[in-house]
Amino acid sequence: MSSSEDFSVAENDIEALILSSYDLFHDGKFQKAEKVYEKALSLDFENADIIAGLKCSKFWIEREQQLETLGTDEFAKSEYLYGEWKIFTEFICRLKTPFRQGISVIKQWVFKSALSGYLNASSDITSSDEELLLRIGKCYKGMGDYDKALEYLESVSRKKRDDPEILAELADSYAFINEIRIAKAFFREAFFIDPQRVNIDFLESELIVRLIEKLKFLGYSNKVLKEWLPVFAVIWGVFNVKRELRPLELGKLKQSVFSLENRISDSDSEDEKAVLIPRLINRYLWLIDHYIIKGETRKKVEEILRKIRIIDESIYNQYIN
Repeated sequence: MSSSEDFSVAENDIEALILSSYDLFHDGKFQKAEKVYEKALSLDFENADIIAGLKCSKFWIEREQQLETLGTDEFAKSEYLYGEWKIFTEFICRLKTPFRQGISVIKQWVFKSALSGYLNASSDITSSDEELLLRIGKCYKGMGDYDKALEYLESVSRKKRDDPEILAELADSYAFINEIRIAKAFFREAFFIDPQRVNIDFLESELIVRLIEKLKFLGYSNKVLKEWLPVFAVIWGVFNVKRELRPLELGKLKQSVFSLENRISDSDSEDEKAVLIPRLINRYLWLIDHYIIKGETRKKVEEILRKIRIIDESIYNQYIN
C-alpha cells in the first residue's frame, strides 16, 4: 500500500503505521520499515511494539548488507539467513514485548527467502543430501506449511532414523497439525537419544515452547535446560506417551545407566555433574516405564526410585507425588 512507502495517509495513526510495517516486513523492505517506525516513535516514544519494531528493522538492515556481499550465491544466502534466524531468536528474547505479529511476518520472510535459495541451489532435491532435505523441511515449517514440512522431514527421517534433531522437528510439525500423541512420542525419543543435538531455537509449537519457558523461569539454561526438559516433561505429565523397549534397546539403556553412574561418581566437576545427573534420571524414568509396561516386580521399580532419591530427592518427591 502506498502509505507504507511514504506513510503520508496514516502519518498520525500509530496502528496504521505499525500495520504498514508488517507489509514491508513481508517483502523484506526493512529500511522502509525503519522509517515507518521512526515516524511512529515520534508520535509515541514509549510504545513497546514501536520500539521492538524499530530494533527488529535495524537488526535485519545489518543482515541485508551482509547478504549483498554474497552476490549471486543463492545457497550461501540461504545458509546465512538460516544461521541468523537463531541469532534473531536470541535477540528477540531481550525485547520488552512479545511483538508476535511482527516477528511472525519476519519469520515468514526469512524462511521463504532461505527456502528459495535452497531449492534453486539443487536441481535434485530428492537426492541423498539429508542436510539439505532437513533445511528445506525446516523452512516449510517456518513458513507454516506443516504438511510440506512433514513430507521432507519424514523423507530424511527414513535415511537417519535415530537423529534427535530430525525427530524433534517431526514432533514440532506434528504438534502444529494437532497430532499431539505422535508429537509427544517423537519429542521424548529425541530428548532421550541426545538432548544436546536437539536445536530448541527452531522449535516453535506451544507444546515444547511452554516447557522451555517454564524451565527458563526455574533458572535452567543452555545445556542443563536441555537435559532437564525430558525429566520435568515426565513429571508434569507432558511426555506421557510411553512404550516398551526392545531387548537390544533395553540392553543399551542399562549399559548407558551403568556408564553414567560411574562417570558421576568419578567426576569432580560440578558443571559436568549438572549435565550428567538429569541425563541419568531421564534414563531411570525410561527404565521405570519399561518395567511397569512389562509388568515386572515392584522391587525393580522401587530399586530405580531409590537411586533417583539418592541423587536428587526433590525430583524423587515431585515424581512420586
